[in-house]
Amino acid sequence: MSIAPLKRLTLYGVFDQKDAVLEGLQKLGCLHLIGLRRSTAQHEEMPSAQPKETYDALRYLINSPVERRRRAVSESEDFDLESIVEKALWNRLRLRTVRDQLDELRQELRELEPWGDFKLPPPEELAGLRLWFYVMRPHELKELAHSGQTWQLVHRDHRHAYVVVIAENEPPPASMPGHRVNIGRHSRSELLRREEIAVDEEKNVLAERWGLTRWIALLRRDLTRAENRAALEYAATQTIDSAELFAVQGWVPRERCDEVSQFAKRGGLACTFEDSGPSESPPVLLENQESVAAGEDLVSFFQLPGYRDWDPSGVVFVSFALFFAMILSDAGYAAVLGLGLAFLWERMNKSPLGRRLRRLGVVVVAASVVYGVLVGSYFGWAPANSFLATVKLLDINDFDSMMRLAIVVGVAHVVLANAMVAWKRRRSPVALASVGWVAAIAGGLALLLGGDLQAVGPWVVVVAGGLAVLLFSSERNLRTPMDALWRILEGLMALTGVTSAFGDVLSYLRLFALGLSSASLAITFNGLAGQAIDSVPGIGWIFGLGILMLGHMLNLILAVMSGVVHGMRLNLIEFYKWGINGEGSPFRAFRIKETITWTH
Repeated sequence: MSIAPLKRLTLYGVFDQKDAVLEGLQKLGCLHLIGLRRSTAQHEEMPSAQPKETYDALRYLINSPVERRRRAVSESEDFDLESIVEKALWNRLRLRTVRDQLDELRQELRELEPWGDFKLPPPEELAGLRLWFYVMRPHELKELAHSGQTWQLVHRDHRHAYVVVIAENEPPPASMPGHRVNIGRHSRSELLRREEIAVDEEKNVLAERWGLTRWIALLRRDLTRAENRAALEYAATQTIDSAELFAVQGWVPRERCDEVSQFAKRGGLACTFEDSGPSESPPVLLENQESVAAGEDLVSFFQLPGYRDWDPSGVVFVSFALFFAMILSDAGYAAVLGLGLAFLWERMNKSPLGRRLRRLGVVVVAASVVYGVLVGSYFGWAPANSFLATVKLLDINDFDSMMRLAIVVGVAHVVLANAMVAWKRRRSPVALASVGWVAAIAGGLALLLGGDLQAVGPWVVVVAGGLAVLLFSSERNLRTPMDALWRILEGLMALTGVTSAFGDVLSYLRLFALGLSSASLAITFNGLAGQAIDSVPGIGWIFGLGILMLGHMLNLILAVMSGVVHGMRLNLIEFYKWGINGEGSPFRAFRIKETITWTH
């Protein structure tokens, strides 16, 4: 695991070669472009509206339920991109319109239901009178009876009374209880006919959408081509051009410099490679073995390290699996997660990200099974007088021991972060400050585990570590006595981090607390199921099994959520605080985007 060293490439060529050179660089796929001139907002976006429209059409068709899709075709002479995109977007608009219409009709039907099916008579048949509709509380009918209005109760339920008032003008609001509603524009039977027509229209639109889903694969292919063209046109805006020459610049992994040199030689181009300057911050390209590559995704999710920092991907990969296992604390739950992973195994094999996450899932499940066996918990049940009982080495109800274990894990994690920083800075005296933190934190742990605060050895280690932090935390050069004073002051400021170290180590107690809560909930649900079985003979088994299934399902969901959230938190907050000093930007290769085959 490492951060790939980069070289700054500058490539020069004849202007007439520019398009061909950029196409070649895109095929190489190893260059992170550096803009040599300011880009206009027009070029920062897609070069035309077509890719955006294609993307919208593709997303609309993909959002169609799987059971409502036709088998996708991979090749067809009848495929017309513009026509298919236009039809899909028009279909989306019609579907949205008809569903809005249905919502309005159904809302009107709900409002009209208490009044029955009626049609307002023409105004001339009422001799100038009009009908006014009111909804009020049943007890407000007494108030209405003394209002002097002519009215009729149409419907009444336990909550409302529905009243029609006959008057030439609307009664003053202050004299009428309840509130007036606007209905009667359409009869209920008419609304039902319009709803039926709208439902038929919705079915027709969905049928047309079903037919359009056969073009998903070809839309995806053409969208990818459009994105590649857009990337190429954007790259053309990042070069410096003259009447006869052009120059393009970017960062290239050092291991691929020879490949780029051969490309330049074949094209008759001139190129130079330079190391980055001390004040520059090149993009970050993480390099890890496939087995722990998922650690890159965990790291990138929060914050990439700086270019001159170290790659924590492997550490985060392993520690996340360990923390998740300690929070889950049950071999039975781990087995269920293993079955879920097996169910998704082939589906996750369809993309590089899926394969990386699959490897992470294997490690997480394996660690959870092992830790669950060590604590002797199987869906909250602890077997006795069996082989499983003999391999139980940890008692989750032994609070003192489990808290010590969580603190040891926390100290190891924080110490590892400082040790990696010290190794990275090994050519600078500042590395001794990180070594000092290692000594101070490890010495504090020895005092805790030893239980003897009078022990001399651990105190010597703690004091020596504190002195190293005091003397070597500052990077200020000693030129004058004032520089020495400032170094001491900066060292004192660094020593205030002891409270942060104490709090960060104690933060790892959440591993014990969450594991205990998960185990306690599992035991509680088992007890409730047993009580249900014992209290209701015969049928109690049904209630007991229901409690077991729902209870353990809920507990598993909560445990998984806690494992992911807090497993990430301890890595990306507590660990990062001590191990990572800067933040980097991702390496974005200028390359051809591959088309993903659509299989549905």
